[in-house]
Amino acid sequence: MRLVLIDGEHYPDVTAWAVEKLGDVCCAVFLGGTEKVGDLREIEEKIGVRVYYSRDYMDALRRAVEENDVCEVIDLSDEPILTYEDRFRIASFLLASGITYTGADFMFKPKPPLKMNKPSLAVIGTGKRVGKTAVSGFVARVLKEIAKPAILTMGRGGPEKPEIIEGDRLEITPEFLLKISEEGKHAASDHFEDALTSRVLTVGCRRCGGGMAGFSFFDIVEEGVKIAERLDNDLIILEGSGATIPAVKADGCVTVVGATQKMSFIRGYFGPFRIKLADIVVVTMADLISGRKLESIRRVISRINPDADLHMTKFIPRPLGRIDGRRILLIMTANRRGLQKTASYLEEHYDVEVVGFSGHLSNRRKLAEDMRRFRGYDAVLVELKAAAVDVVTRKALEEGREVVFMDNEPVNVDGKNLRESILNLGKRILEGGG
Repeated sequence: MRLVLIDGEHYPDVTAWAVEKLGDVCCAVFLGGTEKVGDLREIEEKIGVRVYYSRDYMDALRRAVEENDVCEVIDLSDEPILTYEDRFRIASFLLASGITYTGADFMFKPKPPLKMNKPSLAVIGTGKRVGKTAVSGFVARVLKEIAKPAILTMGRGGPEKPEIIEGDRLEITPEFLLKISEEGKHAASDHFEDALTSRVLTVGCRRCGGGMAGFSFFDIVEEGVKIAERLDNDLIILEGSGATIPAVKADGCVTVVGATQKMSFIRGYFGPFRIKLADIVVVTMADLISGRKLESIRRVISRINPDADLHMTKFIPRPLGRIDGRRILLIMTANRRGLQKTASYLEEHYDVEVVGFSGHLSNRRKLAEDMRRFRGYDAVLVELKAAAVDVVTRKALEEGREVVFMDNEPVNVDGKNLRESILNLGKRILEGGG
């Protein structure tokens, strides 16, 4: 059945005319406006269906959706009653509810979610470079205490067919990854990074294109899920890619929000859609912004999803090999402030000297220039992302220098305990109450 959004800027006769042309309308939500409407009862009589109304139109929309079997919402309103921001707010709510939202020149249609036969947990983000893969690896390491997890990824550099990496058995060395790269594969794809940082089995998939709400144009996630469900694991972690999310009906969801993102990407567009899906919201890089912005982020997320368990975190570097006594060249995707913080932490907690750093890991041309420019280092400490293998690892090994990969671990800055929250969510999912 259809629900229609209507306003008082249209004459009741015109609204009734449009509703009749649509057909199959079960109810309406009145959004406001008094120019051409005197009494809501007049509209209800004209269009012949129940009209829901509240001072906050979202309350009326929620009630209408809960009380009726709605599969599509048709927007018969117009400016100035609905702004662009209003329409994104409505679309976020409806997509999270599995309902199509259609207007005169737009349609937001949720992908039918794939149902899984094993317990599952999605880790998604509100954008790229928010630390989603680092959080996914952390989630997997934590859940290893109570389960045997596997991670399924859907990266833009993923393989054409689902690829299994036995991170719990395979020794993933710089030489091994360089060999993979020389075979024409993206050796820094998410499933390699997850296997290296969490030491669990991973299934790598690919996707191309990302819609406004986060659904991919093409992907092989369904094939990957079928493979993952046949493997020796009892919980599958579904990792999104950038702002793209797996179209899978997961039993739980962790949404990663980057504190350095624009506020409009968090509170507007389809940020609320991704936040609304979350059982746990992890705000990363909270140490890189002002307290004022952090409080704004807290208020916005709490308003969008008051039931979510919200965690404010920072990343600390976790070298995946010995670096003590080395002169280090640090290479990351971070901005200069993030690089400086990481370098200071390494020098404070390890017996190292950071002699240089580059934040150009995702810019191959500038990264190659940096690699030619830096001298006087013994080892490269690099995140396994972007050009970490085909540029950094190749150049370092050619020059006889050591390569050590680095993970980033989320640590609370708000006095809460993210590890305990993930364990609790994992237990609920495994017990069937996700």
